[in-house]
Amino acid sequence: MKERKFTGRILLYVAIIALGLLFAMPFLYTIYTSFISMRNVNTLVGPDQWSFANYYVYFTNEAYDVPQWFLNTLIMTSIVVLGNLIINPMAGFALAKVDFKGKAVVYWIVVATMMIPYHMILIPVYVNVAQLGWLNTFKGLTIPFLYQGLYIFMMRQFFLSVPGEFIEAARIDGLTKMGAFWRIVYPLANSSLITMSILAFSGTWNSYLVPSTLANSPDKYVLVVGLNSVKDLFFENTPMIMAGVVLTTLPILVFFFLFQRQYIEGISASGVKG
Repeated sequence: MKERKFTGRILLYVAIIALGLLFAMPFLYTIYTSFISMRNVNTLVGPDQWSFANYYVYFTNEAYDVPQWFLNTLIMTSIVVLGNLIINPMAGFALAKVDFKGKAVVYWIVVATMMIPYHMILIPVYVNVAQLGWLNTFKGLTIPFLYQGLYIFMMRQFFLSVPGEFIEAARIDGLTKMGAFWRIVYPLANSSLITMSILAFSGTWNSYLVPSTLANSPDKYVLVVGLNSVKDLFFENTPMIMAGVVLTTLPILVFFFLFQRQYIEGISASGVKG
């Protein structure tokens, strides 16, 4: 019986690994192709023929400023993620643990915003940003996106599971509601916060529609928009295109793998309650 269970477990692991490799193959092919020359496309060559030449072209060619685009993306993403880590938990806590008039109305407004595709409100956002003089600025690329209805809802669901006794005990010890939130409740939401960070990071880093609409100056391009603007130069150069794909994808994968355990815990903890 033990041998049969052991054999079954081995077969299960083999099947999982094979399935994982199957799903990973497209990205592994992309990485491989980005290190070879055009003449070796669709052939297998040894590591002695791999090089960083394609990446070197991106970062050294004076016709386009990939380092600046990379920096712009990093700044924009960092600001948006930080803003979401502050504003969304505060709003979620208020909707979960603070009693105020119109609370139910505010909650359903937040839920309703989750049902509206962002494409439908892009023109009003553009008009407002233009009226404020924020076009081609980091303010225009970040401030309208410092909160998300989905993440407010997700944080509310977590805070509903936090016992009210924790907050009452903190109040008895002399903390205000804000003090209880930041010192007691906020640290408890670590898994949900990391989940939100990963989703906000991936969504912002790979965002194309909004940055291309609100910033049309090359020095304010983010990486995805900038690489798309020069793709015609490498239309027939598959390794160069693959190198661009790796540049836009790899940071997200690294960020995810660093926090994958907390991400899974956060997804489990943010299930619908109440």
